[in-house]
Amino acid sequence: MADIMDLMRRIFKFALLILAGILFLKLSSNIWADINSDCQNEAPSQIVAEGKTDECTQILGNIAAAIGAANATNQKNLSQLQSQLNSLNAKLNALSDELTKTAADISSREENMGFTQEVLNQKTRDYYTFLRLYDPITPFLFADSASNAFQELSLRQKAQTADVSAIEQYVNEINDLKNSQAALQKSQASVSAVQKQIAQQTNFLAGEVAKANNYLATLSARQEAFIEAKLESLGISRSAYNLNGGCSSDINPYKAPNFGGTEFAFFTFGVPNRVGMDQYGAYGRANAGQGSDQILHAYYNFDGYQNFSNSIKINVQGYGSYNLEDYVKRIYEVPDNWPMEALKAQAIAARSYVLAYTNGGAGSICTTQQCQVFQPNPKGGNWEQAVDATAGQVMVQGGQPIKAWFSATHGGYEYTSADIGWSATPWTKRLVDTTTGNAGSFADLMNNAYDKSSPVFYCDWGGRSDQNKTAWLSSTDLADIVNAVLLAEKDGSTKSHLYQTDKPNPEGTDTWSADQVKSNLGSSAFNTITDVSVGVDFGTGRTTTVTISGDAPSQTINGDDFKNYFNLRAPANIQIVGPLYNIEKH
Repeated sequence: MADIMDLMRRIFKFALLILAGILFLKLSSNIWADINSDCQNEAPSQIVAEGKTDECTQILGNIAAAIGAANATNQKNLSQLQSQLNSLNAKLNALSDELTKTAADISSREENMGFTQEVLNQKTRDYYTFLRLYDPITPFLFADSASNAFQELSLRQKAQTADVSAIEQYVNEINDLKNSQAALQKSQASVSAVQKQIAQQTNFLAGEVAKANNYLATLSARQEAFIEAKLESLGISRSAYNLNGGCSSDINPYKAPNFGGTEFAFFTFGVPNRVGMDQYGAYGRANAGQGSDQILHAYYNFDGYQNFSNSIKINVQGYGSYNLEDYVKRIYEVPDNWPMEALKAQAIAARSYVLAYTNGGAGSICTTQQCQVFQPNPKGGNWEQAVDATAGQVMVQGGQPIKAWFSATHGGYEYTSADIGWSATPWTKRLVDTTTGNAGSFADLMNNAYDKSSPVFYCDWGGRSDQNKTAWLSSTDLADIVNAVLLAEKDGSTKSHLYQTDKPNPEGTDTWSADQVKSNLGSSAFNTITDVSVGVDFGTGRTTTVTISGDAPSQTINGDDFKNYFNLRAPANIQIVGPLYNIEKH
């Protein structure tokens, strides 16, 4: 038990080390202030609008570095502690085995002792009787001679001595058995108590590390939100009216990069945010003969329509206020030459959105695609006809206008607001947006998605000027990205070093080169990639796995993890912009 107590003292020592790492954050008032800053609490779009993106990226980098440092210590200590616990558990298991053998031996001895107890009782009775009845004169009265008398006395004395010795032996055996039983019970209780303490301590320490890891994961996702918000250089337009930028068009028509050899590119279905009405989906549905009501019910859950007065004033940031219908006539979200039923659906959605967004005109609304695109001059034409034809009509649920989100192209799927990390809303819905109502392959989406005619339905995004402005990656380019993903999964404390190497590190630390990443990853690192395949859940429209083959053991990586770290590490502004993506090889 001395070894056990020594190991227990080591456990508590490691516990103090880990708690010290946790308390590091609590004792740093500057970090605590950063955690509670606007950068943590405001929406990324609001941060961008206020021009605080770089500031907040730096703040979040500081938080990540602080938490990462403390948590790296925690993880190291927990790893050492786990080694000690494994040793302790091995000793406890060995002790438990010995106790089991001892218990079995005691049980066997108890059975034998039952017979011994009976013999002892009989000998004790006989000896007591002998003492009461023994008469030393009797041998001389009945013996033939004095020598015979003395011989009989000697024999009786030996028998008496043997009985006393046997009685003492039996008593000692009984006492030894009782002592063994007591020691066994005490040892069993000690082992049980130690094992309970070990389990409690291990669970506590593992829980603290898990909390820090979870916070780091949340923070990393938040940094990803800032990175995504800064991707304006991609020219991703979330409005169908003017799809600025767009695909790199690396496949049709094919554009070759300058590095030659095998090329890989990641193509995303649709653009953010995939909640509410798919504008190109409405276009496809209208062309298929659906009316505005059928289109809107396809994309939203709502009770029906309610007419709202044109006298409601809409406060537009930077432009003053407009009557409700005058405001809607200045919305530039879809092309004017679209089918009338698609335009009418968009007019009702825009009207519903602004009333929900401004709380019936009490607040104000921005003019960009972060809200809905507004221009001070009426759009006129078919759009004005659609607005007039639906005048006052608003989708309501529970008597209130619904916040009818919409965007250009969803890639064949709709999500609820909760699915993408927003607050849950009952009017958003999941939908496989195809003519068949389901999809089982990429070919099904290409052929049957209502929004397949969108120029950004299937796109690789970004490009490098030195590679013919394409998003193609060489085998070594992709190997570096894959190695970064694998290292992040292996050791979360390295994430701050895994940003792309051709831009400044947003966390203010050093970005590791491809060779440094390979060195830290070890034998599982890739030098070249020969093939990539994806696994897809076509029911929800998500890439679930990415399987990599090359000059290292094949690896299968979670689809979301791969996307996140790909976007951190990929060069220039090359990005995977949504949850459903495919790999193209040339």
